[in-house]
Amino acid sequence: MHCDYRFILPSLAAACLVLSPPLEAKEQLVLAIGGEPEQGFDPLLGWGQYGNPLFQSTLLTRGRDLNVDAGLATAWSLSEDRLTWTLRLRSDARFADGTPLTAADVAYTFNAAAAAGGRADVSALSKAYAIDDHTVELTLTTPRITFIDQLMTLGIVPDAQRENGYNEDYGRKPLGSGPYRLVEWQEGEQLIVERNPYFYGPTPAFERLVFVFTGETSTLSAAQAGQVDLASVPPALATKLPDHMHRVVMESVDNRGILFPMQPDLGNRAPSGAPIGNDVTSDLAIRQAINLALDRETLVDVALNGFGRPAFSPADGLPWSLDDEALTAPDLERANALLDTAGWERRQDGIRYKNDLPARFRLTYPASDTTRQLLAQISAEMVRPLGIEVQPTGRHWDEIQREALHQDAIVFGFGSHSPQEVYYLFHSQHAGFGFYNSGYYANNTVDSHLESAQAAASVEQANKHWRDAQWDGDSGYGFRGDASWAWMVNLDHVYAADACLDVGELGVAPHGHGWPITANLLEWRWTCD
Repeated sequence: MHCDYRFILPSLAAACLVLSPPLEAKEQLVLAIGGEPEQGFDPLLGWGQYGNPLFQSTLLTRGRDLNVDAGLATAWSLSEDRLTWTLRLRSDARFADGTPLTAADVAYTFNAAAAAGGRADVSALSKAYAIDDHTVELTLTTPRITFIDQLMTLGIVPDAQRENGYNEDYGRKPLGSGPYRLVEWQEGEQLIVERNPYFYGPTPAFERLVFVFTGETSTLSAAQAGQVDLASVPPALATKLPDHMHRVVMESVDNRGILFPMQPDLGNRAPSGAPIGNDVTSDLAIRQAINLALDRETLVDVALNGFGRPAFSPADGLPWSLDDEALTAPDLERANALLDTAGWERRQDGIRYKNDLPARFRLTYPASDTTRQLLAQISAEMVRPLGIEVQPTGRHWDEIQREALHQDAIVFGFGSHSPQEVYYLFHSQHAGFGFYNSGYYANNTVDSHLESAQAAASVEQANKHWRDAQWDGDSGYGFRGDASWAWMVNLDHVYAADACLDVGELGVAPHGHGWPITANLLEWRWTCD
């Protein structure tokens, strides 16, 4: 019997449990881990930047400790002037249609990604050249310390000039040299993938993977009914797993925080037409006071059910973040003093005012995200004693982009294995650039530190500049400086896994787009007969 995976909804018959006749042994896994990309599985548009591209291979790979390992490239070097990468490719790599992957495909991928200007930021690339079938040269316009991160995240696509090459429909029909190939994608419902028979690496333990795209409620129902082998679980439900499943916790740098609009409301609008500015959050004292008022340990306990840790920066615990950027406990006394000094006076209604402007603003979150809703609501209660009225407001992402992106404080989530994200979040050239610096933050000193980091001769030198951008003793984007965010929590990624599924040793996950847990997919095993 052929079954549509809409069976996941509990109202449908329990008999409809498999998409196709079961394979011998346990060679099919059903995964409800989200991650369906709106733009498809196209690396040139950003697929794979936050996780494992699955269908494509990358030149280099990132180890559990963030070290650089071989991928398609077996040897690599950077010229003394830091402008030319030379990489030697393995000779046994093939696309899923059996055709060899060559340096021409790598050169095409990087040149096309540079022209696309998408999430895969290779803007420092001047030109990629195929020196021979197995040697590629990437020439940069300027030294960029984070360019190596694209070597670890940009999946290689086939040259558009070859048969079955890259085309405008690639995101829906990806062809790559990764461990799996796409068989069928029913958007919004399920994705079926099978082993790539030409994959150069070890053979995956599972012949087929079925990704089902369900909401929180239907995912939990499917897990309870034994219809999925691995399911992502919201923190609030992470202690209520079915008896036949065990909890898998993946540590992450996936954070949540309040991004503040940094400019006053002068009636300006972004190129998209969205209004810019907020007269309340543009006041430094307001931002600093909120940072001081948040009890992040309580946010972890209540909003995350204990599955996480306090956040104080976009990259807590990573080498490019300060290790002393933390507040040990809320300090309402100091927060009130800052507001008093800045001229925010408390009136009979309990709200502070400055020149008749009430300390009141919306804190917007995506309405479908229950965790962000909880964080917004709890944070609003934490700052209420200061005389600041924060109004938690759930909106659809489309509405947020159209009306609120640059004017409301927003509960955002970021978190990356690359310091490039810090550059996006805080450099003034990215002000109003998508979801990144949507608060229009600008500080010339911070810009200078970020640019020095990118141009640094070594990772160690770069890390010092990244940290100085956060706080150099006089200035920075962190709470001791401009307090452009109030970081809240770092989430643990929690999954319910069948008791027979061993997912091996997990690394530290970035932000949850894509499928970070599948980074070590080749290590997964079924332990039951």
